[in-house]
Amino acid sequence: MSDSSPLPPVRLRPEAELARAALSTPLLSRAARLARWAGPQARVDDGGSLVEEQLPEAAELLGLTGDDAAAYAAEAWRVAVDTGLVEITDEEAGTVAPGADLALLTGAPHDVLTLWLAALETVVADAGVPDLDDLAAALEEGGEIDFSSLDWDPEGEAELLDGVLGNLYLLTVGEEGPGDSPVPLPALAASTIVPDDLDEPSNDVLERVSDIMMKLDDQFRMLEPIGLVEYRPVDEALMAGAEEEPAEPADEEDIARYGMVRLTPLGLYGLRARLLEAGFEAPAVGELADKGADALLDGTASYGEFAARAETELWLGTREPLAAARELLAAARGADGGAPLRRLRCQQALSLVGAAAEPALREVLDDPELGGLARVWLSERGAPDVPAPSQDLVFWLTVDTIAAQLQAEGNSEELQALVEGLAEQHSGFFAAAWRVEHPATADVLEAMGRLHPDKRVAKEARKAAFKARSQQQGN
Repeated sequence: MSDSSPLPPVRLRPEAELARAALSTPLLSRAARLARWAGPQARVDDGGSLVEEQLPEAAELLGLTGDDAAAYAAEAWRVAVDTGLVEITDEEAGTVAPGADLALLTGAPHDVLTLWLAALETVVADAGVPDLDDLAAALEEGGEIDFSSLDWDPEGEAELLDGVLGNLYLLTVGEEGPGDSPVPLPALAASTIVPDDLDEPSNDVLERVSDIMMKLDDQFRMLEPIGLVEYRPVDEALMAGAEEEPAEPADEEDIARYGMVRLTPLGLYGLRARLLEAGFEAPAVGELADKGADALLDGTASYGEFAARAETELWLGTREPLAAARELLAAARGADGGAPLRRLRCQQALSLVGAAAEPALREVLDDPELGGLARVWLSERGAPDVPAPSQDLVFWLTVDTIAAQLQAEGNSEELQALVEGLAEQHSGFFAAAWRVEHPATADVLEAMGRLHPDKRVAKEARKAAFKARSQQQGN
């Protein structure tokens, strides 16, 4: 996953709702209970971990039973220390006290979520560490860890988990909003190492996918109590022997037995925060609501249709319709490379504005860049006295529209259909189009030459593009 281009925009739940979800997660709520219990009776070792003798008492306080009770209590204590819910008052004596940050759990939603994010980092870091028994066996004299004996690369493991979580984020943030369907663990594991264009993965690749699946099974079991995911673990009956490969799943229920994971709304918030921290551009719907129309049109340029509409509706909801229409039209002007897509987003935004916007559209009827979209808007609403466009304006608007769609969608099937329709309806289209004084004329005609399936028409488009390019260079 590259950090050079923006990720799809995500629609997050309100912070108050997310904060309530964070407070109810098993791990953070356990950490808070231990923090309130921390006092003179509690003791920690040199690393800040609760001493082994006190783990049964901590587990009992948390209502934990079973063989893993002490381990769960130790994990909750570690989260409490790492997030500042517990403060070590004397390292030599090993004494502790409730931390100052404990009060944040009853504070503003943002404060709660900040604590939860810190807890998440602790859990993600722990998820990349091998089994403690293996770790203890790898300790050399002097307390150093022999990583080679563990066959463990800390940086590589962290990158693998980050990559898996990044792919889960992308699979969740769909064009129509957060995906509701859980992701099969085999598919998620394969997404990290199997190229999209690989038809038949080799046995080595399949073995690697199987290894990653087993690793992810352990890691998602750890990540579920902090509220990042909802996870259905791999069915233990399907676990293969050390030298065997799992059988191929046969149907949906069989696939589910190999593990299913779903990112929670809280997890979506958490992964976006981690992506932003790592330098990715990860927009969220609603971020542009208090910004100007120029920021709205530029910001939604890379959004899909549904996300762009949701963002625009939020933006319009805080403005008076006529003033909003005038601001949008002013921001849509320009001859730069991004201007056609801005005008397309402006046209889509204006479609959401009611009749109150009509005066703003009539004001730009004579504008060479906005007159075409103004006529379209007015005509679609049956407005009277809409002047007919000149032929030059029709051709200019056609070039502008195709340029915008090329930016938004690339060589899509819809654009190919539009290109075919234009060439079919206007026999002299290319003879006139190359003369259009639009910065994108040559690029549009070249694209039409690529997209049209008829070789004769495509050649005609390329010739027109050459003429347009020569005209631009001569001016």
